[in-house]
Amino acid sequence: MAQPPRAIPRAVWALGLVSMLMDISSEMIHGLLPVFLVSVLGASTTMVGLIEGVGEGTASISKLFSGWLSDRLGRRKALTVAGYGLSALSKPLFALATSVSWVLAARFSDRIGKGIRGAPRDALIGDLVPAGSRGAAYGLRQALDTVGAFAGPLTAMALMAGLHDDFRRVFWLALIPGVLSVLVLVIGVREPPHQATVPQTPVKLDDCRSFGRAYWAVVAVGAVLTLARFSEAFLILRAQGAGLPLTLAPLVLVVMNIVYAASAYPLGALSDRANRTRLLALGFVTLIAADLILAWAPNLWIVMGGVAVWGLHLGMTQGLLAALVADACPVNLRASAFGVFNFASGVALLVASVLAGILWARIGPSATFIAGAAFTVLGLSLLLSTPRRAAA
Repeated sequence: MAQPPRAIPRAVWALGLVSMLMDISSEMIHGLLPVFLVSVLGASTTMVGLIEGVGEGTASISKLFSGWLSDRLGRRKALTVAGYGLSALSKPLFALATSVSWVLAARFSDRIGKGIRGAPRDALIGDLVPAGSRGAAYGLRQALDTVGAFAGPLTAMALMAGLHDDFRRVFWLALIPGVLSVLVLVIGVREPPHQATVPQTPVKLDDCRSFGRAYWAVVAVGAVLTLARFSEAFLILRAQGAGLPLTLAPLVLVVMNIVYAASAYPLGALSDRANRTRLLALGFVTLIAADLILAWAPNLWIVMGGVAVWGLHLGMTQGLLAALVADACPVNLRASAFGVFNFASGVALLVASVLAGILWARIGPSATFIAGAAFTVLGLSLLLSTPRRAAA
């Protein structure tokens, strides 16, 4: 049976707080960035998709190598601190940006930081929590992370209103919660002893074989799901096209992440005692529904309803996938396993975001979301055709 929140180790709560603070910082920028790129710097939607895709792809490649390094050194926290620190230091670059290429460089730096911290942090949670409670632990961290993901856009909207739509001053202020997140991590998290392994290459063939069929099934399902779920920047542009005012652009992320935060922990805890394959399948169906609503929404209210359904699908899938990875891989290669999983998902997100931008520019918003629904159907078919022992 799932542990109640109070039984989860304090270090997991601290890691959740760290994630929340950094997400406040990042989403203060991310909630405004698509509109800043298009309306201030004159970028096309294809360029928005490229920037988002390159950023997330960079994060995923970084996760691959940071996961290997974490297993090799037998250390999680140091790399996690380095990743959060780099992301915090990248925030002023957005405020200073005068061109699209500068924003691309800032996004690149920020996502390298995310990549460095991701796999070691997720592996650290797996080290801290027993197998029977990992769904709850990952769900809790994701829920706290997502609280930051809607608090950040709310903060950005308030600041935009108070600062008369001054994007750059808001970007400067985003540095404050970023620095606080690093301080909480340094002071509030202590990692347990961990046995180092010394592979000679980032991931050897023998290591990949040792992950087993169950792990590779999770990687395949996660990658296809990510291919169907392009950057949230397109949700913001969809709402703006439906009439959302410039100052309220971050409201899209607020709505999405309120639903995400409210659902991530209870559904993660449920996955500790329920059939995870069925829960994942329901998450795929929910994403199909979100895509179809967003493709054909006749007004802003329906668009925001689609955004809320999109957030529900995130709560139904993201913590669950992390728990499946932690359960399916060897303990001494856990960070490497998260690195490979995130690498595959990141490549899929790069392809998805670029494709979404091209479809949006050449055909229109509806084509982008219909393509997302089609990829989700493909992912659902893959999930349901995977042997139960490999996916559950």
